Amino acid sequence: RAALLEPRYTPLVAACLCLAEGGVNLWVIRRVPYTEIDWKAYMEEVEGFANGTLDYTQLKGDTGPLVYPAGFVYIFLGLYYATGRGADVRLAQYIFAGLYLLNLLLVFRIYYRTNKVPPYVFFFMCCASYRIHSIFVLRLFNDPVAMAILFLAINLFLEEHWSWGCLLFSLAVSVKMNILLFAPGLLFLLLQRFGLLGCIPKLCICALLQVVLGLPFLLVNPVGYLTRSFDLGRQFQFKWTVNWRFLPEEVFQNRAFHAMLLLAHLAGLALFALHRWHRSKESILALLKDPAERKHHSPPLTVNNILWQRWAAGMIVFVLFSSNFLGVCCSRSLHYQFYVWYFHTLPYLLWCTPTAKLAHMPKVLLLGVIELCWNTYPSTVCSSLSLHICHGLVLLQLWYGTAPTPALHTPPTSRRPAAISKKAQ
Repeated sequence: RAALLEPRYTPLVAACLCLAEGGVNLWVIRRVPYTEIDWKAYMEEVEGFANGTLDYTQLKGDTGPLVYPAGFVYIFLGLYYATGRGADVRLAQYIFAGLYLLNLLLVFRIYYRTNKVPPYVFFFMCCASYRIHSIFVLRLFNDPVAMAILFLAINLFLEEHWSWGCLLFSLAVSVKMNILLFAPGLLFLLLQRFGLLGCIPKLCICALLQVVLGLPFLLVNPVGYLTRSFDLGRQFQFKWTVNWRFLPEEVFQNRAFHAMLLLAHLAGLALFALHRWHRSKESILALLKDPAERKHHSPPLTVNNILWQRWAAGMIVFVLFSSNFLGVCCSRSLHYQFYVWYFHTLPYLLWCTPTAKLAHMPKVLLLGVIELCWNTYPSTVCSSLSLHICHGLVLLQLWYGTAPTPALHTPPTSRRPAAISKKAQ
């Protein structure tokens, strides 16, 4: 019972689940037929680069032009050569199965650091999701690659390696632009941790990596590279949408509707930044100051202040995950592979707030309904409406259930630690 309910047993449960997932992925690869969607197109796109084409507008596959930044090209070029120019799909599936397990380990480490989610929830995050296994090992999309790099960056943030974390964050953006949904939360954390002047070097790291990765293409056709790889106005096809199926297609494609979603997204970010991310009594403008000059600043993260360490780790994860979730809720369209954008963050978003005993079952039910919506193909009016209702319920519990800031405990000054009971340890 303790192993299922107490977060301190997360490593034990995680080890068991990773072993089980290894077997599940091998079974899926060998028993479930591979479905060709984008892998062939990816290989054709990077093959053009391998043949010397540096004009981004000339890189294309059978599904259309290349629309991802340069990091995608380099990573999938490695897969192109590793799989015999993309011909050995089975080997690619095994590589993505390894990526799945690595991604899972990084996610488990984040959950262990925050110490909030009961381990039994991880069973629903692993073996129970058909769609996620399909995205990783049956479809070979680039979304899992970007998310795995992102989770590695978050682990670095939790270890206070902010420069390396920013470098990895920027690398994830260079694989797929959806990682930018985490950017507002990251900017808030950088301002909170370093102030305005202190966060500028971190932002420069992010920008410099994008320039370095895109340099071969920027030198040949800079406008073509920027418009193709960072096209924020790209139209999505209505037939693939998961979240807006209940709308008429003309409304779905309407630019006014897109502008309304953008305004809703910005408003949501502003409200969360002002009332949920910013926990100090000072004005939010105080984030622009140097941290040492603020009236209320966090105590140093020492061994003697474990409570504050866990709360600080939880806030980092809460800010990043909620920033991304707000973007998902206001997305112009969600395709089936986009589920991986926030699937592994859902347990934290649901259990990061204080949970009564009777509230566990509704939260598990919410996870199940979201999974059901994503497994409905093609999407229906009912499935898309249900998905929005579930997202709305998650947002409501994030807004009304956010835990308060713990009382600050100054670390003891004496060298001899105070005696504490075994239960407290």
